[in-house]
Amino acid sequence: MLQLPKVVGHRGAMAYAPENTLESFREAHRRGATWVEIDVKLTKDGVPIVMHDSSLRRTTGVDRLASEMTAAELPPSVPTFAQAIACFAELGLGCNVEIKPCEGREAETARVTVAALRAQWPATLPAPLLSSFKDASLAAAREAAPEFARALLIDEVKDDWQVRAEAVSAVGINTNGKRLTAVRAVEIRKAGYVLSVYTINDGDVARALVGMGVQCVISDAPDVILAALA
Repeated sequence: MLQLPKVVGHRGAMAYAPENTLESFREAHRRGATWVEIDVKLTKDGVPIVMHDSSLRRTTGVDRLASEMTAAELPPSVPTFAQAIACFAELGLGCNVEIKPCEGREAETARVTVAALRAQWPATLPAPLLSSFKDASLAAAREAAPEFARALLIDEVKDDWQVRAEAVSAVGINTNGKRLTAVRAVEIRKAGYVLSVYTINDGDVARALVGMGVQCVISDAPDVILAALA
């Protein structure tokens, strides 16, 4: 059974440090997070890196697509997945690994990600959770490494949510906390899924969502949410 903490740091602790960086992961740890959520995509030469956007422009100022750069060309602030895993081992952090493929690389990104986890994930850490907005990525992850738990990422929970979740053998639903209704929360929990929400930075909102049945809150400011739920 998937066991998640009440609070997960979003891309580390991006309210306080640049997102998806080793600095951000360390900041999340300093502020009490025991897990973080990160995004993994592939470089031109197939190296898994920690990066949310297709382009590096917003986060690094480099106006190039990740899919058109080799790992050797990346700015130092962009960690490889291997560097991130080593950081988690050092800090004792669990991780929700979002498979964030560039267009057309849904299955490839999933396969490379789970291969890296199989080879590098420390036995001392809790097993990671895989999530994605891309059903094809989760299906490929299930096929390649069924031992890793999967969560379907959904911006708004619609009537087909369970059909989609069952198709990829997901055990969790990660959804937009600002769009989640109490009715949908009850549906998800009654069906036996672990329910997580993103990205909640207000303590009162977090408490309300937990009252609706949410089990895990993903936040840019994990310390704020930890304090609110204490």
